[in-house]
Amino acid sequence: MSLTELKFIVAVAQERNFRRAAEKCFVTQPALSLAIKKLEKELKVIIFERSRSDVSMTEIGAKIVVQAEKVLEEAAQIKQLAERGKNQLKGSLKLGLIHSIGPYLLPEIIPILRKTAPDMPLEVEENLTANLEAQLKNGVIDVAIIALPFDVAGLQYRALYDEEFDVVVPSHHHWAGRKHIKPEELSDEKVLLLNSGHCFSNQVTQACPELSRKGEILQGNSLETIRNMVASNLGITVLPCSATAERYNNPLIKVIPFAAPAPTRRIAIAWRKSFVRLEAVEKIAESIKAIDSDYMINI
Repeated sequence: MSLTELKFIVAVAQERNFRRAAEKCFVTQPALSLAIKKLEKELKVIIFERSRSDVSMTEIGAKIVVQAEKVLEEAAQIKQLAERGKNQLKGSLKLGLIHSIGPYLLPEIIPILRKTAPDMPLEVEENLTANLEAQLKNGVIDVAIIALPFDVAGLQYRALYDEEFDVVVPSHHHWAGRKHIKPEELSDEKVLLLNSGHCFSNQVTQACPELSRKGEILQGNSLETIRNMVASNLGITVLPCSATAERYNNPLIKVIPFAAPAPTRRIAIAWRKSFVRLEAVEKIAESIKAIDSDYMINI
Protein backbone atom coordinates (compact mmCIF):
# COMPACT_ATOMS: atom_id res chain seq x y z
CA MET A 1 0.00 0.00 0.00
CA SER A 2 1.39 3.40 -0.97
CA LEU A 3 0.30 7.02 -0.68
CA THR A 4 0.00 7.09 -4.47
CA GLU A 5 -2.51 4.24 -4.41
CA LEU A 6 -4.49 5.99 -1.70
CA LYS A 7 -4.43 9.18 -3.75
CA PHE A 8 -5.83 7.21 -6.72
CA ILE A 9 -8.78 5.73 -4.83
CA VAL A 10 -9.67 9.12 -3.35
CA ALA A 11 -9.62 10.66 -6.83
CA VAL A 12 -11.88 7.91 -8.23
CA ALA A 13 -14.27 8.32 -5.29
CA GLN A 14 -14.47 12.06 -5.94
CA GLU A 15 -14.78 11.86 -9.75
CA ARG A 16 -16.80 8.62 -9.92
CA ASN A 17 -14.98 8.03 -13.17
CA PHE A 18 -11.62 6.34 -13.84
CA ARG A 19 -10.71 8.52 -16.84
CA ARG A 20 -11.31 11.82 -15.05
CA ALA A 21 -9.54 10.51 -11.95
CA ALA A 22 -6.52 9.55 -14.06
CA GLU A 23 -6.42 13.02 -15.60
CA LYS A 24 -6.65 14.58 -12.16
CA CYS A 25 -3.69 12.49 -10.97
CA PHE A 26 -1.69 13.08 -14.19
CA VAL A 27 -1.40 9.38 -15.03
CA THR A 28 -2.85 7.17 -17.74
CA GLN A 29 -6.13 5.42 -17.06
CA PRO A 30 -4.58 1.92 -17.39
CA ALA A 31 -1.91 2.82 -14.84
CA LEU A 32 -4.51 4.10 -12.39
CA SER A 33 -6.79 1.07 -12.87
CA LEU A 34 -3.86 -1.31 -12.42
CA ALA A 35 -2.77 0.39 -9.20
CA ILE A 36 -6.28 0.23 -7.72
CA LYS A 37 -6.65 -3.45 -8.66
CA LYS A 38 -3.29 -4.11 -7.00
CA LEU A 39 -4.50 -2.39 -3.82
CA GLU A 40 -7.78 -4.31 -3.82
CA LYS A 41 -5.83 -7.55 -4.22
CA GLU A 42 -3.53 -6.63 -1.33
CA LEU A 43 -6.46 -5.74 0.94
CA LYS A 44 -8.55 -8.65 -0.35
CA VAL A 45 -11.63 -6.44 -0.72
CA ILE A 46 -13.46 -4.72 -3.57
CA ILE A 47 -13.30 -0.95 -3.17
CA PHE A 48 -15.23 0.04 -6.31
CA GLU A 49 -18.09 -1.55 -8.20
CA ARG A 50 -17.52 -0.85 -11.87
CA SER A 51 -20.03 -0.61 -14.72
CA ARG A 52 -19.97 0.97 -18.16
CA SER A 53 -21.92 4.00 -16.97
CA ASP A 54 -20.91 4.42 -13.34
CA VAL A 55 -18.35 3.76 -10.63
CA SER A 56 -19.61 3.37 -7.06
CA MET A 57 -17.98 2.46 -3.79
CA THR A 58 -18.74 -0.69 -1.89
CA GLU A 59 -19.68 -0.38 1.77
CA ILE A 60 -16.17 -1.30 2.90
CA GLY A 61 -14.73 0.76 0.03
CA ALA A 62 -16.42 3.91 1.34
CA LYS A 63 -14.83 3.37 4.76
CA ILE A 64 -11.41 2.78 3.19
CA VAL A 65 -11.69 5.99 1.16
CA VAL A 66 -12.55 8.00 4.31
CA GLN A 67 -9.49 6.59 6.06
CA ALA A 68 -7.35 7.20 2.97
CA GLU A 69 -8.37 10.89 3.03
CA LYS A 70 -7.24 11.12 6.65
CA VAL A 71 -3.91 9.46 5.86
CA LEU A 72 -3.27 11.81 2.94
CA GLU A 73 -4.14 14.80 5.13
CA GLU A 74 -1.69 13.65 7.82
CA ALA A 75 0.98 13.06 5.17
CA ALA A 76 0.48 16.61 3.93
CA GLN A 77 1.02 17.90 7.46
CA ILE A 78 4.33 16.06 7.60
CA LYS A 79 5.42 17.96 4.50
CA GLN A 80 4.33 21.22 6.12
CA LEU A 81 6.36 20.38 9.22
CA ALA A 82 9.36 19.66 7.03
CA GLU A 83 8.95 23.04 5.33
CA ARG A 84 8.86 24.72 8.72
CA GLY A 85 12.04 22.85 9.61
CA LYS A 86 13.77 24.44 6.62
CA ASN A 87 12.60 27.90 7.73
CA GLN A 88 12.57 27.87 11.51
CA LEU A 89 11.03 31.34 11.65
CA LYS A 90 7.91 30.22 9.81
CA GLY A 91 4.94 29.01 11.84
CA SER A 92 3.62 29.99 15.25
CA LEU A 93 5.80 29.77 18.35
CA LYS A 94 4.31 28.89 21.73
CA LEU A 95 5.86 31.31 24.18
CA GLY A 96 5.38 31.08 27.95
CA LEU A 97 6.07 33.94 30.37
CA ILE A 98 5.73 34.34 34.10
CA HIS A 99 3.01 36.76 35.21
CA SER A 100 5.43 39.45 36.39
CA ILE A 101 7.09 39.63 32.97
CA GLY A 102 4.41 39.02 30.33
CA PRO A 103 2.39 42.27 30.46
CA TYR A 104 5.54 44.44 30.33
CA LEU A 105 7.80 42.52 27.95
CA LEU A 106 5.29 41.50 25.26
CA PRO A 107 4.39 45.06 24.15
CA GLU A 108 8.13 45.66 23.69
CA ILE A 109 9.10 42.56 21.69
CA ILE A 110 6.03 42.02 19.50
CA PRO A 111 6.64 45.13 17.30
CA ILE A 112 10.25 43.99 16.87
CA LEU A 113 9.23 40.45 15.94
CA ARG A 114 6.61 41.72 13.48
CA LYS A 115 9.55 43.18 11.53
CA THR A 116 12.24 40.54 12.07
CA ALA A 117 10.08 37.38 12.06
CA PRO A 118 6.76 38.31 10.42
CA ASP A 119 5.83 34.68 9.72
CA MET A 120 6.27 33.60 13.35
CA PRO A 121 3.22 34.72 15.36
CA LEU A 122 3.29 34.07 19.10
CA GLU A 123 0.88 31.85 21.00
CA VAL A 124 1.25 33.28 24.51
CA GLU A 125 0.86 31.45 27.81
CA GLU A 126 1.22 33.33 31.12
CA ASN A 127 1.68 31.09 34.14
CA LEU A 128 3.62 30.31 37.28
CA THR A 129 7.21 29.15 36.90
CA ALA A 130 6.40 25.61 38.07
CA ASN A 131 3.63 25.30 35.49
CA LEU A 132 5.77 26.71 32.68
CA GLU A 133 8.46 24.19 33.61
CA ALA A 134 5.98 21.31 33.21
CA GLN A 135 4.60 22.75 29.97
CA LEU A 136 8.09 23.06 28.51
CA LYS A 137 8.89 19.46 29.41
CA ASN A 138 5.64 18.19 27.90
CA GLY A 139 5.89 20.24 24.72
CA VAL A 140 2.81 22.36 25.49
CA ILE A 141 4.98 25.45 24.99
CA ASP A 142 8.20 25.82 23.00
CA VAL A 143 10.04 28.57 24.84
CA ALA A 144 9.67 30.31 28.21
CA ILE A 145 10.81 33.63 29.66
CA ILE A 146 11.45 33.08 33.34
CA ALA A 147 13.45 34.41 36.30
CA LEU A 148 16.43 32.47 37.58
CA PRO A 149 17.20 30.12 39.25
CA PHE A 150 15.85 27.59 36.77
CA ASP A 151 17.88 24.37 36.74
CA VAL A 152 15.66 21.63 35.31
CA ALA A 153 16.74 18.33 33.76
CA GLY A 154 16.05 18.21 30.03
CA LEU A 155 15.77 22.00 29.76
CA GLN A 156 18.37 24.63 29.14
CA TYR A 157 18.42 28.38 29.48
CA ARG A 158 20.36 31.50 28.64
CA ALA A 159 20.44 34.57 30.87
CA LEU A 160 19.27 37.74 29.10
CA TYR A 161 19.34 40.70 31.49
CA ASP A 162 19.09 41.83 35.10
CA GLU A 163 16.27 43.98 36.42
CA GLU A 164 16.17 46.06 39.60
CA PHE A 165 13.15 46.44 41.91
CA ASP A 166 11.41 49.66 42.94
CA VAL A 167 9.25 50.56 45.93
CA VAL A 168 5.79 51.92 45.07
CA VAL A 169 3.80 53.91 47.63
CA PRO A 170 0.61 56.01 47.65
CA SER A 171 1.23 59.59 46.55
CA HIS A 172 0.56 60.96 50.07
CA HIS A 173 2.55 58.27 51.90
CA HIS A 174 5.11 59.52 54.42
CA TRP A 175 7.85 58.06 52.16
CA ALA A 176 6.62 59.92 49.05
CA GLY A 177 9.38 62.53 49.33
CA ARG A 178 12.17 60.00 49.89
CA LYS A 179 14.89 59.46 47.28
CA HIS A 180 15.76 55.92 48.33
CA ILE A 181 14.41 53.14 50.53
CA LYS A 182 16.43 50.48 52.33
CA PRO A 183 15.10 46.91 52.05
CA GLU A 184 14.90 46.44 55.81
CA GLU A 185 12.52 49.41 56.14
CA LEU A 186 9.74 47.47 54.40
CA SER A 187 9.08 45.40 57.51
CA ASP A 188 7.50 48.43 59.18
CA GLU A 189 4.88 48.80 56.43
CA LYS A 190 1.85 46.92 55.09
CA VAL A 191 3.31 45.37 51.92
CA LEU A 192 1.26 44.01 49.02
CA LEU A 193 2.78 41.11 47.08
CA LEU A 194 1.67 38.51 44.55
CA ASN A 195 0.08 35.33 45.86
CA SER A 196 2.34 32.52 47.00
CA GLY A 197 3.68 30.47 44.11
CA HIS A 198 4.82 33.52 42.16
CA CYS A 199 8.61 33.61 42.02
CA PHE A 200 8.64 37.41 42.18
CA SER A 201 7.12 37.37 45.68
CA ASN A 202 9.81 34.93 46.79
CA GLN A 203 12.51 37.17 45.30
CA VAL A 204 11.16 40.20 47.18
CA THR A 205 11.08 38.40 50.53
CA GLN A 206 14.57 37.03 49.93
CA ALA A 207 15.83 40.54 49.23
CA CYS A 208 13.99 41.87 52.28
CA PRO A 209 14.29 39.05 54.87
CA GLU A 210 12.97 41.24 57.70
CA LEU A 211 9.68 41.43 55.81
CA SER A 212 9.11 37.69 56.18
CA ARG A 213 9.94 37.72 59.87
CA LYS A 214 7.94 40.66 61.16
CA GLY A 215 6.28 42.47 58.27
CA GLU A 216 2.58 42.56 57.36
CA ILE A 217 2.02 41.06 53.91
CA LEU A 218 -1.18 41.21 51.88
CA GLN A 219 -1.51 39.31 48.59
CA GLY A 220 -2.93 40.13 45.16
CA ASN A 221 -3.56 38.23 41.94
CA SER A 222 -1.55 40.42 39.56
CA LEU A 223 0.92 43.28 39.67
CA GLU A 224 -1.63 45.58 38.05
CA THR A 225 -4.18 44.71 40.73
CA ILE A 226 -1.56 45.42 43.39
CA ARG A 227 -0.65 48.73 41.76
CA ASN A 228 -4.31 49.78 41.97
CA MET A 229 -4.56 48.69 45.61
CA VAL A 230 -1.55 50.87 46.39
CA ALA A 231 -3.24 53.76 44.57
CA SER A 232 -6.29 53.23 46.79
CA ASN A 233 -4.02 53.65 49.85
CA LEU A 234 -4.20 50.03 51.07
CA GLY A 235 -0.44 49.71 51.47
CA ILE A 236 2.85 49.78 49.58
CA THR A 237 4.46 47.30 47.21
CA VAL A 238 7.61 46.32 45.36
CA LEU A 239 7.51 46.10 41.56
CA PRO A 240 10.10 45.16 38.94
CA CYS A 241 11.41 48.21 37.10
CA SER A 242 9.70 47.05 33.89
CA ALA A 243 6.39 47.68 35.67
CA THR A 244 7.39 51.16 36.83
CA ALA A 245 8.43 52.53 33.44
CA GLU A 246 7.25 56.02 32.55
CA ARG A 247 4.27 54.80 30.50
CA TYR A 248 2.78 53.34 33.71
CA ASN A 249 2.85 56.68 35.54
CA ASN A 250 -0.08 57.19 37.89
CA PRO A 251 -0.59 60.42 39.85
CA LEU A 252 -1.94 58.42 42.80
CA ILE A 253 1.32 56.54 43.39
CA LYS A 254 5.01 57.38 43.79
CA VAL A 255 7.88 55.19 42.61
CA ILE A 256 10.98 55.23 44.81
CA PRO A 257 14.24 53.38 44.01
CA PHE A 258 15.90 51.10 46.54
CA ALA A 259 19.16 52.26 48.07
CA ALA A 260 22.18 50.75 46.32
CA PRO A 261 22.75 47.92 45.87
CA ALA A 262 19.11 47.52 44.84
CA PRO A 263 17.51 44.06 44.84
CA THR A 264 17.50 42.54 41.36
CA ARG A 265 16.33 39.49 39.46
CA ARG A 266 17.93 37.81 36.43
CA ILE A 267 15.67 37.07 33.46
CA ALA A 268 16.40 34.16 31.13
CA ILE A 269 15.01 32.33 28.12
CA ALA A 270 14.49 28.56 28.47
CA TRP A 271 13.75 25.75 26.03
CA ARG A 272 13.88 21.95 25.73
CA LYS A 273 17.27 20.51 24.85
CA SER A 274 15.50 18.54 22.09
CA PHE A 275 13.79 21.60 20.60
CA VAL A 276 14.91 21.93 16.97
CA ARG A 277 13.83 25.52 16.16
CA LEU A 278 16.89 27.10 17.73
CA GLU A 279 16.74 30.01 15.27
CA ALA A 280 13.35 30.89 16.77
CA VAL A 281 14.84 30.83 20.27
CA GLU A 282 17.64 33.09 19.08
CA LYS A 283 15.17 35.48 17.43
CA ILE A 284 13.20 35.85 20.69
CA ALA A 285 16.43 36.50 22.58
CA GLU A 286 17.54 39.05 19.96
CA SER A 287 14.22 40.88 20.15
CA ILE A 288 14.56 41.21 23.92
CA LYS A 289 18.16 42.42 23.61
CA ALA A 290 17.00 44.98 21.03
CA ILE A 291 14.59 46.69 23.46
CA ASP A 292 15.63 50.28 24.12
CA SER A 293 14.82 50.49 27.81
CA ASP A 294 16.44 51.80 30.96
CA TYR A 295 15.17 48.97 33.15
CA MET A 296 17.29 46.27 31.50
CA ILE A 297 20.79 45.83 32.86
CA ASN A 298 23.03 44.08 30.34
CA ILE A 299 24.90 41.02 31.53
